[in-house]
Amino acid sequence: MILNHLWGIYTHPKEEWKSIDTKHESYFYALSHIMIIALIPSGMAYYASAYLGWDIGAGSTADTIRLTQQSAMAMSVAMYAGLVAGVVALAVLIHELAQTFDATPNYTQSLEIAAYTATPLFMAGFGAFYPQLWFLMSVVLLGLSYSVYLLYTGVPIMLHIPEEKGFIFSSSVVTCGLVLMVILMAGSVILWSIGFGPQYM
Repeated sequence: MILNHLWGIYTHPKEEWKSIDTKHESYFYALSHIMIIALIPSGMAYYASAYLGWDIGAGSTADTIRLTQQSAMAMSVAMYAGLVAGVVALAVLIHELAQTFDATPNYTQSLEIAAYTATPLFMAGFGAFYPQLWFLMSVVLLGLSYSVYLLYTGVPIMLHIPEEKGFIFSSSVVTCGLVLMVILMAGSVILWSIGFGPQYM
């Protein structure tokens, strides 16, 4: 069943990683997981931008920013595609980087690491129900922290390498993840500069 590891990675992550490692699902299964989870931040971004509005000031309605529904939908679709592509790209990096650490995961294992590690960060999208910038940033920071924790605990288990090597490997993956994030942000800036930016109400 898709998403059947969702509860476990929050309540008992190490045991759940062992369960994932013992019974690998198909590549499509792992891809389906991330495609469903990625709907949360992109869908919430659409709802908050088009209907709730973002309050970037001190609570004054004059500071509330809303996008048109068409613009919010376009931004949401682009965000969804970027999130899914980012996780798949991270999985490819994990697969290639693992060879340096004498590990030989297949693409399914690499995608499992990337997908389940990204899950808490994507789940933080629910924070958009309260569209205050400071609140969302706090929730995203918590999600990111737990994602990094999952990466550091999951890599030694999934790749069958010592924890010392796993720590170095995970640190390398975090660095690659930050580079991918910068690339996505740069791509967004380029699209905005050529006329694909948001349209405000």
